[in-house]
Amino acid sequence: MPCDTAATNPADNNRTSDALQASLEQVSTLCTSCMNCVKECRFLQRYGTPKQIAWTFDPTRQEQLAMPFECSLCGLCSAVCPEPIDPAAMFIQMRREAVDRGNNHFFEYGGLLAYERKGTSRRYSWYGLPAGCETIFFPGCALPGTRPEQTVKVFSALQADEPALGIVFDCCTKPSHDLGRSAYFSSMFDEMRGYLLSQGVKRVLVACPNCLKMFREYAPELAAATIYEVLAAKGMVSGKLSGTVTIHDPCVVRLEKEAQAAVRSLVAAVGLTLEEMPHSGKTTLCCGEGGAVACLEPDFAEEWGRQRKQEAAGRRMITYCAGCSHTLNPHTPTSHIVDLLFDGEAALAGQARVSRAPFTYLNRLGLKKRFRKKLAGATTRERTFTGDGGRRGGGIVKPLIFIALLAALVAAVRLTGASQYLEQEKLRALIEGYGSLAPLIYMLVYAVAPSLFLPGLPITIVGGILFGPVWGVIYTIVGATAGACLAFLVARYIARSWVTSKLTSPRWRKLDREVEKHGWKVVAFTRLIPLFPFNLLNYAFGLTSVRFSHYAMATFVFMLPACIAFIVFSSSFLDLLKGRISPTFLVGLALVVLISVIPALYRRYQRKRTDVS
Repeated sequence: MPCDTAATNPADNNRTSDALQASLEQVSTLCTSCMNCVKECRFLQRYGTPKQIAWTFDPTRQEQLAMPFECSLCGLCSAVCPEPIDPAAMFIQMRREAVDRGNNHFFEYGGLLAYERKGTSRRYSWYGLPAGCETIFFPGCALPGTRPEQTVKVFSALQADEPALGIVFDCCTKPSHDLGRSAYFSSMFDEMRGYLLSQGVKRVLVACPNCLKMFREYAPELAAATIYEVLAAKGMVSGKLSGTVTIHDPCVVRLEKEAQAAVRSLVAAVGLTLEEMPHSGKTTLCCGEGGAVACLEPDFAEEWGRQRKQEAAGRRMITYCAGCSHTLNPHTPTSHIVDLLFDGEAALAGQARVSRAPFTYLNRLGLKKRFRKKLAGATTRERTFTGDGGRRGGGIVKPLIFIALLAALVAAVRLTGASQYLEQEKLRALIEGYGSLAPLIYMLVYAVAPSLFLPGLPITIVGGILFGPVWGVIYTIVGATAGACLAFLVARYIARSWVTSKLTSPRWRKLDREVEKHGWKVVAFTRLIPLFPFNLLNYAFGLTSVRFSHYAMATFVFMLPACIAFIVFSSSFLDLLKGRISPTFLVGLALVVLISVIPALYRRYQRKRTDVS
């Protein structure tokens, strides 16, 4: 049963927050277990009906707090439900509960949150508000990075009817919102909202459906609408095209009929024939990116893409979310509506100019610079608010510290005469003077590093420099294997409960199930294709049923290719610093590149296999 009484302190291990308790009670009371939602959703097929989930939710169990992070939060369950309930809202509250209890330490979100932080940073953010500005264009994070020229063209089209139009390059922080980081989200969004209101802004035109949802829900004073509604009302036509397409409505705007109708109007205006998919409008499917599920359960994300490919049936999909376009295009040809409007022939041919990382970051910085000139004289600001009451220093402090430390290191090397030891031959001669003690110390350091969560790559590079491509491989593979085994034994026999408390991600539970089924082969696979962090993986295997001898042997054998690649590469590293490119370096570089692309090749193989099935 759900916890019996509400609590104001979510840290109380026996009670839930008031908001979550209310949501649990509503869903458990109103859900009739009609199975409409379960038929549509892999997540619910795994965990049961919303009623079952609400009825059995126990916040004291770590796997229960991890479970809601596997939901896409797409809202399809509500769309097909005959009752007035919102399971996705319940899962959001569960995520917040997990954050409040400190149980969402999932490494998988690191890249997403770093991307969000960049969007709100002083370097990437910029507000340009001309005199008398009451309407702003809020392009979001993805569109300016992937389509900078289209972003400029959209602004110019909007500005034709709104001469005092402003622009805001910032992030709505929806990733933090969806991950349950409600305190951070509220702080960041409220600061942005307050500033816009203080400057007399009354209307926000967004390109991103996620931004629309955030402004509609958390800034009702700012009338929010999509740019597509404005462009459709202008009667904008980029030329007559021919062909048949279908439309993917982003799940976050499944109830926004005005935005949906506007995009369809634009598609018709350029001369294309539209055929709807079975799931569209209110019952649209998630692209796979919703709720950041791809970070934890790639299989769930791939399933959404596979379904979309089946329903598209070879027709090009048009969408109005840059994230959806990026996620779905590998499955089936997908174009953003702005590509269709400003370069229709190229869009239909799959040749529209769309940037990918790292160029997306450069594009955003370039746009900021362009609009500084375009809106000269406007009221401007860069975001320095950090979300915790602090202020950012503009990103210059850390580079200055790094430069100072580097200068100090160079000075110390020169003053002490240590520069003579930067000669590789002299370094190795010095090491040989210590006899067997030097390799023993090196292997000991490598053996201890994984248990202390120290990065192994710098140690590997040192091994290649000091011991060369042959002995460097021997000492490194022995030390790395010993370190992996030590962490394994610590997790299995000494600190099992502590390790369990840290490995709360559903992916670790999946690893346990896979080991039960395939044994040492899973160890071999994860060593060849590093989809998990090395140090955490060592501890995680200690919690599984794999035999220690099998674990140790598979670790040794299947870590060897990467070890050889990095040691051969680093053994000639000092030559490279001196401007000499040796054959050993070229061989090592080729091996490192080969090892690095294996995960990408594997993911492509998995996607093709999923699409075929």
